[in-house]
Amino acid sequence: MHHASIRTANIHRAIAFYEQLGFTVCDRFTTGYTLACWMEGLNGRIELIQIPEPKPAPDAFNDEHYVGYYHLSFDLTDTVNDLPNWLNSLQEKFELAMRENPNEFKPLQVLLAPTQQMIGSNVYEVTFIADTDGLPLEFIRRIVVS
Repeated sequence: MHHASIRTANIHRAIAFYEQLGFTVCDRFTTGYTLACWMEGLNGRIELIQIPEPKPAPDAFNDEHYVGYYHLSFDLTDTVNDLPNWLNSLQEKFELAMRENPNEFKPLQVLLAPTQQMIGSNVYEVTFIADTDGLPLEFIRRIVVS
C-alpha cells in the first residue's frame, strides 16, 4: 500500500500529533486549494489533507452501527517490549509537548487501554488512541509465546 489518507481540520496540529508518534514530513504539497503532506513512520506512510470548513468526523470507535473505514493499525512488535510502557511513555511525551505548546497539543486520548486479544492462533497486545480529529488509531504487538 502506498499510503493512507487522513482529512484533518488543522494540518499543523495533525503534523505535530503524528510527529510525536514518530512520523516525519517527507513531502508538502497542495491538493487543489488546500494544504497536504505525506508523512512516513512506523513502517508506513500517511497523507494529511487539511479540510476548509470541516465537519466533525463520525465516531467510528464508539458507534456500534458505524459502517466504513474504521481505523489505521500500526504493528509495534519489532519496536517495543510491551504496549503499557510504550503508551505511558507516549502520554508523557504529549504532556510535555502540551506544557511547551498548549495551543498545538491536547492530552493524549486513550480509547482502549492496552489489553490482550487472541486473534487467530496469536496473542496480541492491543491499544487504541485518537488523533487530533478523534480518528481511532490502533497499535498492536504480537506476544511471542515460548
